[in-house]
Amino acid sequence: MTARTLLLVGGDLCVRTAGALDPQAWFCAGLRRRRMDARPGDRIHWLQADLGKPAALNAVPVGAPGPITHILYAPAPDTRTPASYAQAYPLGLRALLDALPHPDQLQRCVLVDSTAVWGPGPDAVVDERTPPAPTDFRGAAMLDAETLLQDRLPGRGIALRLSGLYGPGRLRLADGLRAGRIIAPDGPGHWANRIHIDDAVRACVHLLALADPQPCYIGTDDHPMPTAAFYDALAQMAGGPAPARESRPPSGKRLSNARLRASGWQPAWPDMLHGYAASLAARHA
Repeated sequence: MTARTLLLVGGDLCVRTAGALDPQAWFCAGLRRRRMDARPGDRIHWLQADLGKPAALNAVPVGAPGPITHILYAPAPDTRTPASYAQAYPLGLRALLDALPHPDQLQRCVLVDSTAVWGPGPDAVVDERTPPAPTDFRGAAMLDAETLLQDRLPGRGIALRLSGLYGPGRLRLADGLRAGRIIAPDGPGHWANRIHIDDAVRACVHLLALADPQPCYIGTDDHPMPTAAFYDALAQMAGGPAPARESRPPSGKRLSNARLRASGWQPAWPDMLHGYAASLAARHA
């Protein structure tokens, strides 16, 4: 079987996904704005290109078995500003698709964004059938990119809406709770949703090869928790004091991963508390 050529746009999630793919079945190329030399064991053949000036996409790295057949688009905006999010999501994706030398060979594009396409909601469960309703520029930019993806690649484009990532190297919340720096929001409409970074990688691998996909999937674990209860449990786990509570307007929503699970994906860490416990234990091992 001829290897598929995967173009990765993004950082840590893309690198981890490349490492999880069968090297006999996938040739992985990656875009970086700054030059990045290959490291021993690196699965990714790096191209230096800026999505604002993606001329480098006219050349596929030496060794590729053929044109780009798959894309994992998981950008990281430079700053938390409307301009950065617009550039990273709809404008960057448009530039990338416009620059592909053989767009007819593209079989799948997975756009990784977040559940910020929905604003805070009541305690009812939110799933992919819930109409998006972004309340800030982040969610609006992501939703614009999703619309572009479906317009340009109907049947070939998938949006993976991830909840909060955690895992090795992603334990800032636990550290803040241990130091007593974080206040827990109190009152109705506060939900914590998380997905372990390894399970997010599994979702990317799964969706890159999934036959007959839906246009979007929520990537989160099985057990959303009231935020204050989650913070209390995580603070105790991290060795910190119980966080103070403050009454605030709703700040979250209760997410369902039923569609992604029904497609064949299963999380190794279905409960965030177990996942955090393992990550904290590994850090101190």
